[in-house]
Amino acid sequence: MSILCLISSPSDKALTPDMLKTIQKQTGGEINWLHQKIACEIISPCVDADILAQEILADQPIDICLIAKENRRKKLLIADMDSTMINEECIDELADALGLKEKVADITAKAMNGELDFAQALDTRVALLEGLNKQTIEEVRRERITLAPGGRALVQTMSAYGAHTALISGGFTIFANYIAKRIGFDEAVANELLFNGDKLTGKVAKPIVDSTTKLERLQNLTKEKQISLSDTLAVGDGANDLAMIKGAGLGVALHAKPNVAAQAKVKINHADLTALLYLQGYGEDEIVR
Repeated sequence: MSILCLISSPSDKALTPDMLKTIQKQTGGEINWLHQKIACEIISPCVDADILAQEILADQPIDICLIAKENRRKKLLIADMDSTMINEECIDELADALGLKEKVADITAKAMNGELDFAQALDTRVALLEGLNKQTIEEVRRERITLAPGGRALVQTMSAYGAHTALISGGFTIFANYIAKRIGFDEAVANELLFNGDKLTGKVAKPIVDSTTKLERLQNLTKEKQISLSDTLAVGDGANDLAMIKGAGLGVALHAKPNVAAQAKVKINHADLTALLYLQGYGEDEIVR
């Protein structure tokens, strides 16, 4: 049995009852509002309901996701950090402190779209940061890094309902540990920048946290928590997230790079991170804010 989820950005509130009635005429099923004007589900629609809804909504800023009804509420969340749980790419912001943002950001974009080997691209970018001092890094973390909308609600709500939450990043522990604590994750995994005193050596500790690491952590957590992969939710935006997105029971590409979005079954292009709660059937009155 499937469920058709229709979700708009909380700032747009683009869903209307008339839209839903038009879609339901084509898809059948039962309408259930999760949050008025923001999120709705159609329970037990016809086959190809998502395609029909896409044709009807055309260019409307609404995400359309067809998901399975079974094991809907997940017991494990594993999430990427940069451009997922936060709005920025940390390494690009560090490069900006050295006047190298354009050069580093270009490499980042290509790596996240799967055009470059992730490990090599990371080594190349970190080498350019040699000599950056820890105080500047902490200033960047404090002044330039912002939490993605809906992230805290996602983590706090899933935690409140008994899920384990893990932040796993191809970025750096000096950011990930701090962000995980602010949002409320149970754990964080990331790469470790190497210092000589208070200055970066331009190197990162090995082995690098990459797509394989992320998938292995997902798999290992299911064993540790004695749950199945169908009980898991993974979210990310870059090529190094694809393995865990494909491996999870519910894998979501969030505002993802083109190559990643093209390969993911579930995509959120308009809504914020609360969309992942609506995909699990949480109503507005159940969300912890």
